[in-house]
Order: sequence, then C-alpha cells, then structure tokens
Amino acid sequence: MFRSPRRARRVAALTAGLAAAALTLAACTPAAEAPVEEPAEGELTGLVTEGKLTIATGEPAYFPYVIDDAPESGEGFEAAIAYAVAEELGFAAEDVVWVRTSFEAAIQPGPKDFDFNLQQYTITDERAANVDFSSPYYSTPQAVVTVEGSPAAEAGSLADLEGLLVGAATGTTSFTAIEEQIAPSAGAQAFNTNDDAVLALQNGTVDAIVVDLPTAFFLTGVILDGGVLLGQLPADAGISDEWGLVLAKDSPLTAAVTAAVDALRDSGRLAEIADEWLGADAGAPILQ
Repeated sequence: MFRSPRRARRVAALTAGLAAAALTLAACTPAAEAPVEEPAEGELTGLVTEGKLTIATGEPAYFPYVIDDAPESGEGFEAAIAYAVAEELGFAAEDVVWVRTSFEAAIQPGPKDFDFNLQQYTITDERAANVDFSSPYYSTPQAVVTVEGSPAAEAGSLADLEGLLVGAATGTTSFTAIEEQIAPSAGAQAFNTNDDAVLALQNGTVDAIVVDLPTAFFLTGVILDGGVLLGQLPADAGISDEWGLVLAKDSPLTAAVTAAVDALRDSGRLAEIADEWLGADAGAPILQ
C-alpha cells in the first residue's frame, strides 16, 4: 500500500509520542508496596541482634554473681539467672551474647547495646525514670561489715554505730540505708565503688561499711583479713533492695522478660539458683 512521505512522518511522530506517554505513565505509577510482616504471636521484637539475646554484666563481674569473671560459663548467681531467663525466652545457650558495661552507664538515659543487663541493680523510682526494670529476681537486706580491731568491731546495735565512720558506694541502696537507718553523726562516707569502700575499711579510713548481705558474706569469708559481719539492717524500714533486670526505657522486651522472671519465681527456680550460689542468710543477726 502506498503511503505518502508526509503521512508516514505523522504516523512515526504519533507512535513515538504514545511510547513516551506510556513510559511517563509507567514512571508515575507507584510501585506495589511489599507486605509488612507482622511478628508472630509470642515472637520477640526489639532485640539488639535478631536471633540472639544480648546480655550485659559488669567489667569485671564479681564472685559470687559471676565466677572467674566468665559469665559465658553460667557459673555464679547472676550468670545462672541470665541463662535461666534466656531459656524461658526460648534462646539456647549458644544464642546468648555477652557484653560489658559500667554500673552507672547502663542506667543512664539513651539507647542500649544490650537486651537486658544484670549487676545487682536495685529497683528504684529514680532509676526507673531512665530505664525499664523486670520484676525482681532477688531481694536482699543490707549488712554492716567491719574488721577486727576497728572501733566498730564490738558494735551490737544501730546506736553503737552512730558515732563511727560508716561508708558505702554512692548512689546505692547501701548508702541510703546508712543515712536513714544508722544516721551517723559524721554523715555517710561516700565511695565510688564497693572496692573503694573495702579499701577504705582495710586502711582504717572508715570504721565499717554497708553492702548487701551476699556481698557481706563474701567480704568477710574471702576478701577481708579479720572481717566481721556485724549483722543485717532491719528490712522493715521502707528501703527496698529488690534487684531487677535493666532494659532500655520502653523496651518492647520488658513484658516478655518480666514474664520469664515471674515464671522462674513461680516454679521455684529462682530460689534454687539463689540457694546454690548465695546460700542461706541465716546466722547474720538483725541490728536494732
């Protein structure tokens, strides 16, 4: 069929225009969005590393909470607690990853590089403003420790301690217990860490220190030459010393971790772990 050159050019131009329009329409058409996968019921969300449970402890971590500073072994009170919680959450031991943090850094506001952290963190309202806590995995009274030859060595009551120098790590329940239960005339002596407080006791800078009861047993039985455990502070003074697992503020894991701790408590497993690594607290008199 004959076509004039002019008609042929018009057809070619129209075809090119239709093709360009088709490309433009294709470019303007939004791509189909990939379906958003909802987590399955019971599936954990918000993990630091998907498929792993990242747990933090101190640097170093101390006996009896972690044996030989090796939490990976599961040996020690808090190492055992960590693996028990991991199992409740559905993680095998090989899927647990350990990281280290300082005590203070972990309870400051901001993102965390761990899913939960345990370093004998007492649950307080002040800390709960910055981080989440699980339900308590352990409750402990405070205890007073001294050494033979110290002016505190013969103290048998809270009144006997009032005129002495009594110290503890600052920011701890132990420090608050000194201020509120002993109220020494010289004020509570503050130290950066328990290690600093122990050193001060050893060199005579303070007459006695206050620590939680498991630590008191450890200090008097292992660390201090001539260590003396004077007794426990009364537990009914309104000072809570319940330890909880620390999570990032508003963590999506908090409810699941709390449920795991609750299940371990209800089954008696928490008590078994405490008995195994901390022993009974019998034998420490209550100071009045």
